[in-house]
Amino acid sequence: MSITETPTSITESRGRSFRGIPWLLADVVLLPAAVACFVVGGVTGTLPVILLGIPLALAFIVVLLGFYMIQPNQSAVLTLFGDYRGSDREPGLRWANPLYMSKKVSLRVRNFTTETSKVNDARGNPIEIAAVVVWRVVDTARATFGVDNFTNYVHIQSESAVRQLARSYPYDAFEEHDVTTLIGDTGEINHNLEIELQERADDAGVEVIETRITDLAYAPEIAEAMLRRQQAAAIVAARAKIVEGAVLMVREAIEALEEGSDEHDSIPLDSDRKATFASNLMTVIASDQPTNPVVNVGTLNR
Repeated sequence: MSITETPTSITESRGRSFRGIPWLLADVVLLPAAVACFVVGGVTGTLPVILLGIPLALAFIVVLLGFYMIQPNQSAVLTLFGDYRGSDREPGLRWANPLYMSKKVSLRVRNFTTETSKVNDARGNPIEIAAVVVWRVVDTARATFGVDNFTNYVHIQSESAVRQLARSYPYDAFEEHDVTTLIGDTGEINHNLEIELQERADDAGVEVIETRITDLAYAPEIAEAMLRRQQAAAIVAARAKIVEGAVLMVREAIEALEEGSDEHDSIPLDSDRKATFASNLMTVIASDQPTNPVVNVGTLNR
């Protein structure tokens, strides 16, 4: 029976390191001291002085091998024979155990734009979508040992998260007003994308600072048809608003004619006259073409 062991997750810890300047000063003293011992011992033929120069020279080499530089917003991951021994974030000249291997990891903020991907939205319509991702490393141990290549990992997971997001929402809802859409609810969509990507990036010790959809459109093969649909929906909505206003205007006009300013100038209208008046006024108000007046020289019933 085989047993699968889950590797323990490594998190960042502070490595044992020191300021490099004091060690540099010590190294500056060791070198001339070792040289002086060899020179004096060779001239005078004093063996103990020569032997004293050997450990001084070795100490100089050992101290020299322990130096490394760290720039601002950079960290050094320290390992000893493959074992993680901590991270050093202090900028400047640093010194640690000469047997330590150090790997530099940038802590600076980075950003990139994903490739424009063609994917079907929640309603099966093909769309093209891309996003910009702003991120940085916050755990150098997980970034180094948690994934093989954390930069490549973030790029691939960002592409996957954008595709997953596009499949979860429709591009547009048209007449539906209670549906979250990619084009209409950008704030919520960007926030959900950030949450989705952060869950994936935790394994790499990465913090996702911001995500934004930068490119969003219907795929070329349906773009023209969807544009006509959007235009038709806009026209219908506009006409409905015009008709709603026209009905209100007609009702108020009929009431104003029947009431008048007093009982002497009121104009009572029967049902047929109201219908004729309403029809004519609705035509004038709601028509999208200029109306031509027609003068009735007979009665209103002719």
